[in-house]
Amino acid sequence: MSNTLSPVHVIGGGLAGSEACWQIASAGVPVVLHEMRGAIRDGAPIKTDAHQTEDFAELVCSNSFRSDDWEYNAVGLLHAEMRRAGSLILSCGDAHQVPAGGALAVDRDGFAQAVTEALSQHPLITVVREEVTRLDDKPWENVVCATGPLTSESLSRFVLDVSGEGQLSFFDAIAPIIHYDSIDMSKAWKQSRYDKEGPGGDAAAYINCPMDKDQYEAFIDALLNGPKAEFKDWEHVPYFDGCLPIEVMAERGRETLRYGPMKPVGLTNPHNPTVKPHAIIQLRQDNALGTLYNMVGFQTKLKHGAQADIFRMIPGLENAQFARLGGLHRNTFIQSPKILDRNLRLKALYPEKSVRFAGQITGVEGYVESAAIGLLAGRFAAAQALGRVLPEPPETTALGALLNHITIGHLEGGAFQPQNFQPMNINYGLLPPLEAPKHDQDGKKIPVKDRGRAKKRLMSLRALHDFDAWLNIA
Repeated sequence: MSNTLSPVHVIGGGLAGSEACWQIASAGVPVVLHEMRGAIRDGAPIKTDAHQTEDFAELVCSNSFRSDDWEYNAVGLLHAEMRRAGSLILSCGDAHQVPAGGALAVDRDGFAQAVTEALSQHPLITVVREEVTRLDDKPWENVVCATGPLTSESLSRFVLDVSGEGQLSFFDAIAPIIHYDSIDMSKAWKQSRYDKEGPGGDAAAYINCPMDKDQYEAFIDALLNGPKAEFKDWEHVPYFDGCLPIEVMAERGRETLRYGPMKPVGLTNPHNPTVKPHAIIQLRQDNALGTLYNMVGFQTKLKHGAQADIFRMIPGLENAQFARLGGLHRNTFIQSPKILDRNLRLKALYPEKSVRFAGQITGVEGYVESAAIGLLAGRFAAAQALGRVLPEPPETTALGALLNHITIGHLEGGAFQPQNFQPMNINYGLLPPLEAPKHDQDGKKIPVKDRGRAKKRLMSLRALHDFDAWLNIA
């Protein structure tokens, strides 16, 4: 059957493109994956501002897929839905997880290599290393554009021209990675907040570096006064609030970091258990060997020389050796609610061509969310190739809620308001609400302070029930 079908062309081998390819091929439809990294332009291999390898699904920022708790966390719920849908990204993530408390974090190299191997060896997937600059000059009728937040300038211009709409931009920053053997464990210690075990069962998944008040104040001064990378042409571009550079957070108030990535809660310093730290820096394991750790929440635009000096002010990191220093790159996203239909197709080209967009370029934020939209785009494209109509997942599911965000967006008076459309992580606020239960299943009264948590669990149970029903007809 598959040999008689026209292939779906997927552009971009990131998380969304990789997931889209897998979903399409799993449906028995051939796929051609076009990836510009590794192609030759002007006699040299094409690279991006952030990628280091030519592997598919390379993680350029954090190595965490965030919480894996499906009952009480929306991203954990999204994990659960994607696993049920046969997600390649989640299966490779599970196979290459590293300790991270309640989160699903992965060995970034092992993960990307596993995704690359799975796609390269699939009999229905053909990989072509080339740059695609336009979508209207190809005979392709069924396309998934998953070029990500680092879409090439030429393809960005094409999308801008054909849609007649502008594109939005924001900065994204990368956190430093440190060699484990350069961390002074006589000052630091291993513990997860509140000793919470993660998917791998490790309740001591993070390295913690404590600061007293004087050390914290000196550190804040250094962050505020440190030399920053300057991008004068981009100064008007906003940051995404979920990935603010550490020094930008410090600029919002001297206590901001103590209530963010440096909050001193749920942890006890075994070197000095009677004294509560004023602030704590956490490092999360970055590879399976446990030789590399990344600084959680410490994405930065500080210049490299300043980074090393300032971060070595942290107790336990005085002699830190950096495998990678932080950096900054530009992300772009389209005004999806205005230019995409509910099937993720570009309205300006449909029905002559079905060009679907997937991933972070559509206005979702986060690794898992990007892959999730790739999953949907892949399933929509596969259904079209098979002559079927695939209904949208219910809005009560995490996948359906994300689809609503990027195809409906912010409406006022029934009209899309482009100024209010921003990148969004999955959260319970995107799902239709339920009333918080007052009693548990045994009829016992639930304390008021626990009702919000109970409500989340009900929403998650509803989501998985409705998602299973959707899978049965999809």
